[in-house]
Amino acid sequence: MCICLIGGIVSAQELKSPNGNLVMKFSLQGNGVPTYSLTYKGKDVIKPSKLGLELKREGGAYTFDNFEGKGQIDESTYDPKTSLYDSFSIADTKTSTFDETWQPVWGETKNIRNHYNELAVTLDQKNTDRHIIIRFRLFDDGLGFRYEFPQQKNLVYFIIKEEKTQFAMAGDHTAFWIPGDYDTQEYDYTKSKLSEIRGLMKEAYTVNSSQTAFSPTGVQTALMMKSDDGLYINLHEAALVDYSLMNLNLDDKNMIFESWLTPDAQGNKGHLQAPCLSPWRTVIVSDDARDILASDITLNLNEPCKLEDVSWIKPVKYIGVWWEMITGKSTWAYTDDFPSVKLGETDYSKAKPNGKHAANTAHVKEYIDFAAKHGFDQVLVEGWNVGWEDWFGNSKDYVFDFVTPYPDFNVAELRDYAKSKGVKIMMHHETSSSVRNYERHMDAAYKFMAENGYNSVKSGYVGDIIPRGEHHYGQWMNNHYLYALKKAADYKIMLNAHEASRPTGLSRTYPNLIGNESARGTEYEAFGGNKPFHTTILPFTRQIGGPMDYTPGIFVMDIAELNPNNHSHVNSTLARQLALYVTMYSPLQMAADLPEHYNRFLDAFQFIKDVAVDWDDSKYIEAEPGSYVTVARKAKGTNNWFIGNTSSEEGHTSTFTFDFLDPGKEYIATIYADAKDANYKTNTQAYTIRKVVVTNKSKLTQVAAPGGGFAISVIEADKAATKGLKKL
Repeated sequence: MCICLIGGIVSAQELKSPNGNLVMKFSLQGNGVPTYSLTYKGKDVIKPSKLGLELKREGGAYTFDNFEGKGQIDESTYDPKTSLYDSFSIADTKTSTFDETWQPVWGETKNIRNHYNELAVTLDQKNTDRHIIIRFRLFDDGLGFRYEFPQQKNLVYFIIKEEKTQFAMAGDHTAFWIPGDYDTQEYDYTKSKLSEIRGLMKEAYTVNSSQTAFSPTGVQTALMMKSDDGLYINLHEAALVDYSLMNLNLDDKNMIFESWLTPDAQGNKGHLQAPCLSPWRTVIVSDDARDILASDITLNLNEPCKLEDVSWIKPVKYIGVWWEMITGKSTWAYTDDFPSVKLGETDYSKAKPNGKHAANTAHVKEYIDFAAKHGFDQVLVEGWNVGWEDWFGNSKDYVFDFVTPYPDFNVAELRDYAKSKGVKIMMHHETSSSVRNYERHMDAAYKFMAENGYNSVKSGYVGDIIPRGEHHYGQWMNNHYLYALKKAADYKIMLNAHEASRPTGLSRTYPNLIGNESARGTEYEAFGGNKPFHTTILPFTRQIGGPMDYTPGIFVMDIAELNPNNHSHVNSTLARQLALYVTMYSPLQMAADLPEHYNRFLDAFQFIKDVAVDWDDSKYIEAEPGSYVTVARKAKGTNNWFIGNTSSEEGHTSTFTFDFLDPGKEYIATIYADAKDANYKTNTQAYTIRKVVVTNKSKLTQVAAPGGGFAISVIEADKAATKGLKKL
């Protein structure tokens, strides 16, 4: 750390990462404007960039022209003190070093090291008698910083008009981006230069059930970039609590990103009360793409676990009554008789069943039987509760009650049947974004779950938010998501929220958050398809904040086989679908296809049965965003490893050693790979399975087809088990 003195006042500070590769410099520029920069091994990562916030003017006095006249605001009484971005002086600086190792309840590794050097700068704004703290934490793999607003008399309740945090790029980097939006992240990724974003935005902005764009150069985090000189740079945020989600808006002439917060119904970006904190803004950087994937910065910048008892939180592998509805083979709704329903008034006993309702007792039992036979933990059932006939697109307040089943879904019978088979049913709460209604029913819904043996719930927020005018990613909704998570913990329920804000590491603090969607998942393969390189990008973007309920495991790629009217195609080989259980990390993994499809390919299905969902260690073997990801993970409490590779439409040849295995031991490696003629479009189900013996000295060269991949189970074995197998 270096301190420069001008006239006896600290004006600049330098902070180094523990290994010295990263250097952050902080100073006040011009009229007391907070500014920072970041370098990695001497290369510019963030050029000098401004920090601060602009506050909304406080309301003026209300006057009357006369008692019958029209009221008006006296603008002379407005508070002009809207700047928290200039006129600062440095009042104090504190530096410290922190180093701990902590163990997550579940995760990619058993142990996580949290090692950083910290600089906390207290800034005084003398003309307003206000002060803020900007806290920087510099890790070996990146930077985190946030704004802190201590208790003080002149900054108590305040409204954010704009957050003015800048990230000035050092060049016209290659970026992997989705359009900035207040309501959805469910877009395909675009790869382009930063300067090309504006011209490509219209094509990238595809239709969604709820969406609100804000700029032709606005993009979302986590944003992945690569510089021409080989630096991998990721911009995101951590610990999003009581604040608005951050998008990024690009000044494409100067290559400067500025934070762009999601507004509320009044257009405000946040209502705060000191003392309070902003989320951390994060910059992860390395000259090795694997370091981006292995980074724990997002988790480390969150608070430790706040739940005293975590014994009930268990990773889950599940199947579900879901894909058949997504493809249009079956329906969520029980009947086609009602153009609309009113809960408590509509009499379903008088309705004619449509014959396609999937969530019926007999059919769910079939799924329970399949789960029990193949060792799955739970069965998700969607469409079990009344109200699906008019649930979407009507801005309907009282849309679901989350406790009343359709006539053909017997809660008690299925509860007892699942229990007898050693399987749990996973609850589904689609809110239709009627958030007031969900909160109104939440206690009753969670109590219903507890009484009937459900310990996990998939929630959904499809459509525009009620209260009307609020956005999915605004402060009000972020507070709701956390409220639902805390309330679920009260009932010992694990939560998997879809259409919610993308994760920012809160699963460290509340590990019952075992999943989120918050990106374009497998369901879009039935809605026209995802780009083949999609799964090579998500680990660098969406998953930087936490695991994704991506719902892999599709074996039948031609959707017309399920629904003749749906001509979508899953852009993946079958072997890659297996690999996703390893490359797309999550403690919540679904085998998303239909049981009858798995029965056609039981040899390949074996990998899904075998693969773990919780890990002691993870090794990123090779990675390049948009091209390929290969990772090896060690199953929790065992010596068994699982390896996965996902590749783009260009395919990929991997060559690697098994040096992560224990020396002196032998393992049986079962390799599930693309056949020579496999292709994500024309020959998706062509795969091979072979078994070989491997040690920590073994070396493998394996080809992934276009849009393909491979999956390998590596199981410790004795001499008798390896007899007759080829040694690699």
